[in-house]
Amino acid sequence: MSAAFTLPGFRGIARVALAFAAALAMAGPASAQYAEGKEFLRFKQPLPVQTGKKIEVIEFFSYGCPHCADLEPHLAAWHKRLPPDVQFRRVPVAFQPAWENLGKVYYTLDTLGEEARLSPEVFAAIHGGARVNLAQEQRFLDWAASKGLDRKKVEDTYKSFGIAGKIGRAKQTAQTYNIQSVPTLVVDGKFMVSSGTAGTHERVPGALDAAIAVARAERPK
Repeated sequence: MSAAFTLPGFRGIARVALAFAAALAMAGPASAQYAEGKEFLRFKQPLPVQTGKKIEVIEFFSYGCPHCADLEPHLAAWHKRLPPDVQFRRVPVAFQPAWENLGKVYYTLDTLGEEARLSPEVFAAIHGGARVNLAQEQRFLDWAASKGLDRKKVEDTYKSFGIAGKIGRAKQTAQTYNIQSVPTLVVDGKFMVSSGTAGTHERVPGALDAAIAVARAERPK
């Protein structure tokens, strides 16, 4: 099932307006800078989330994407102040074969509990002056070893059926959300945020906060 974006119809305007007004009151004055239909867009049909009572935020991304690299420091700072009722997860997107390998890099680091520490360094290695091609397996293994990880353990994890399964599920999730570009963020299966909708990378966290506030107001009490 694919998802499309739309503005609310006339029958939904009153409900959405009330929800947004409540959300603004909860989120504070800064949220007034961000509006549904501009900085964040509503899906025509909401999609189910995996987080139960928590509001889900998904970042569709790739380590190979320079725009994702530019967004990373802003998103990392936002993640540090995540409200307790919000859960963030990442889904690597494979628009090309090399990006599938980078998705395996992400899930390998995540499985080993090293994603939070090393994701910024992965972006720096790929997009910085060294331009290390971590999509090549041996270069990734060498790089991981240089960061203090057990090379054999990293290799076994990278080549495991578990990682292959996660890559397959990531592809299915990206297809379900009809992801056409990265970085794209989805809030609670209802709203899409990107650097394009927000205007700049710096404004993405504010747009996320505003979308989260609306999603929170619309959740059953």
